[in-house]
Amino acid sequence: MCTTEYINFVCSQLKGAGDIKKKKMSDDWCICINGKPIIFAFDNLSYVKMNPAIDDMMKSAWTGYPYAGAKEHYVLNIEQRDEAMRVVKRLLTPPLPLP
Repeated sequence: MCTTEYINFVCSQLKGAGDIKKKKMSDDWCICINGKPIIFAFDNLSYVKMNPAIDDMMKSAWTGYPYAGAKEHYVLNIEQRDEAMRVVKRLLTPPLPLP
């Protein structure tokens, strides 16, 4: 379960990436930017889907499963704002389609 403080921190770190919307998903959150689901926040960790567009940027990142039944995701170090913004901006370019 994510704390409200953590979700607000994630959103503040992403300020300037686009139109940010947070959606509650049972106990945790999905953060959409420009209508695309980009970050899944569970247990105060930020996850991004494994995507060939960011594989080179995330090769040393931890991985994990944000919830039971999920595919493996990268753990995004949201505290490193510049790095996180580079990953998010790359995901916002054509690789992820709108839902």
